[in-house]
Amino acid sequence: MTILCVRFQLPPMYEAALPGLLGLLEDFTPVVEALPPDGALADLRGAQRYFGRDAVDLASVIRVRALARYGVDCAIGAGPGPMLARVALRDARPGVTCAVPEDPDAVAEFLAGLPVSALPGVGAATARTLCEYGLDTLGPVAAAPLSTLQRLIGARAGRELREKANGIDRGRVVPNAVSRSLVAERPFALDELDPDRHHRALLSAAEELGARLRALEQVCRTLTLTVRYADRSSTTRSRTLKEPTAHSAALTRTACGMYEALGLQRARVRAIALRAEGLTCADQASYQLTFDPVDEKVRRIEEVADRARAKFGPRAVIPGSLAA
Repeated sequence: MTILCVRFQLPPMYEAALPGLLGLLEDFTPVVEALPPDGALADLRGAQRYFGRDAVDLASVIRVRALARYGVDCAIGAGPGPMLARVALRDARPGVTCAVPEDPDAVAEFLAGLPVSALPGVGAATARTLCEYGLDTLGPVAAAPLSTLQRLIGARAGRELREKANGIDRGRVVPNAVSRSLVAERPFALDELDPDRHHRALLSAAEELGARLRALEQVCRTLTLTVRYADRSSTTRSRTLKEPTAHSAALTRTACGMYEALGLQRARVRAIALRAEGLTCADQASYQLTFDPVDEKVRRIEEVADRARAKFGPRAVIPGSLAA
């Protein structure tokens, strides 16, 4: 095992601690890939030789330091590759590191009973398609003919799925840094099943992001949606916008489109977060000219609402659907 996938148990709206926690990982290895809003991958190949300890032992040290320095616990999965480490994280809990063995037979046994949705990159729509044909766990997927998987989900996706189900991990940890971004998170007091409340949370988060971006005179190029569930798992989707924007209506449309694409059915949602990434100055961004009077009217109303919020507070003007 050489790769750790770490998820820090950060309280809502405490994402500012993530850069410092990444620095803690960098005390052990320079090969750290941030997985906002609360995770990271770390390649410990050099660290194991340098410290004379295996990945599980180093994971214990990382957990103790995170608690001592930041008061933050973490769940850690370990494996011979990034994909396997992410899969192991599903069964990890604070205080217990879940490790996937390096032996190919043991890897196949570990994966065989897991649902297909356990693999990174397998979304709800793909999982439903596979389940309709009885391929609900990774054991049958690994044994299925490649041609069958390619007919069901496409040539490239079918090939990659079969490789992952057989424990073939071609990924690598790509060092990066937490990009400058803004995040708005909406936790629910109780695990929420109602899609209407999910949409209201999305609208509220998009409105907040738009107002904050405009106040900073910035626009974003990418919007990322994270849905956290009752079992502590989460789904993250990103979408590049057609043009950089701080327009709340455009952010809301994109966020709702990503949410609908997840195809959630009676999901018990604990929190919804939106992240605006790829921030640039608004006066340096290019825009497609439009002659739509409705769009121009909405933008002018938005400007008036921003001035009212600046004078009377952030809740001086809110969408009608959020007033109830």
